[in-house]
Amino acid sequence: MVEQLALYAVRSNTTSFTRLKALKYRELRKLYPRLPSHYAYTACQDASTRAKSFTKLKRLGLAEKEYPEVRSVTVWLDDHLWKLGGLTTIEVATHKGWLRVALEPHKQYWKYINRGWRLASEARIKLDKRGRQLIIFLTFTKDVEEYKPRGYLPVDVNENNATILVDGVALLFETSVEKLVLGYYYRRRRVQEKYDKLYGMESRIRRRVLRKLKERKRKSDLRWKLANIAVRAAKEKQFVVVLERLGKNPAREMINHVRDDQLRHRICQASFRGVQRAIEEKAREHGVPVAYVNPRNTSKLCPVHGTLIVYSNGCRVGKCIVGGELWHRDVVACINLLFKALRGDGSPAPSPARYNPLDGSPVPLGSTAIHDPTGIPKSLWTRWKSLEGELTHLKPLQNTL
Repeated sequence: MVEQLALYAVRSNTTSFTRLKALKYRELRKLYPRLPSHYAYTACQDASTRAKSFTKLKRLGLAEKEYPEVRSVTVWLDDHLWKLGGLTTIEVATHKGWLRVALEPHKQYWKYINRGWRLASEARIKLDKRGRQLIIFLTFTKDVEEYKPRGYLPVDVNENNATILVDGVALLFETSVEKLVLGYYYRRRRVQEKYDKLYGMESRIRRRVLRKLKERKRKSDLRWKLANIAVRAAKEKQFVVVLERLGKNPAREMINHVRDDQLRHRICQASFRGVQRAIEEKAREHGVPVAYVNPRNTSKLCPVHGTLIVYSNGCRVGKCIVGGELWHRDVVACINLLFKALRGDGSPAPSPARYNPLDGSPVPLGSTAIHDPTGIPKSLWTRWKSLEGELTHLKPLQNTL
């Protein structure tokens, strides 16, 4: 049903669900009379989504074929096609009536259930032919109270670190993604050279060895832990998380003028949007709003004078051409993100003097101190669960500095 509808939708340029349902519903009911009628509804929803995505890719010149190819199908279910039979079973409507299926929940399922979330009316199922089982995708909803923000918590994401500005203190969380990406790059290349020579490029042994590499899991672990720290800090202080407004594929724009193949690979694997998506997901889970600001020149302009900051080659500390202040690139990016968020909601930006605890001159944000963040090694912050614990651990370090 989905394959037929997707082809028809692209050929007739029909991407609206209601229009596609009006044109093809009766025909589907005649072709598949034994199926519950709501499968025709959900098939139209699935096909219209695929057709809309394919049409957009084709318009951008990214489609490889003339018409979409349906390689795998996840069956969409509405409230007429499934129901929960307790916490560990569900019932699905089929052509032979209601079918009871035992459910083996993921630990995330119990996490949401125990926190007061409830199941939404829609769900999806996918047939795993190799494992001879059904994979069930459930959606949870929760009623939240109105969030009244008291401030902003900017987050600046880079290749090897992420910086968070909280209560005037810039915390730089080291991620070392560059070493991670290059390490796995050279490991994959050694595996490919060895097994391609012995068994060929399509050998099963080669694929098995490559599957054992855990680059994706390690990067995902870093993203979710960092997102958890940032969102929990915003929740405790009732702040709004501020992020840069990036495009759908920011890496593609960054590598336009980069000729070094290794640097292009590092930029593509840094996953800037992946970190932001993790923060967005955690923010939705905790009911924390997220604000987006224009990232233009956030690390290039002095927040005091609005003039250019000059960086020497390879140095992350620059100097304002007017006031002579020394700025760390990640700190000034966070402060500018904060000021853009403050000005964006109609409020005047406060004096930037309160955001510099290291300044040693009588002039606010003077040039006697380099506005460096407090660096936190990856081996430390990946073990902590909240920013309050991190600030407690950092007090002896700050006193020493």
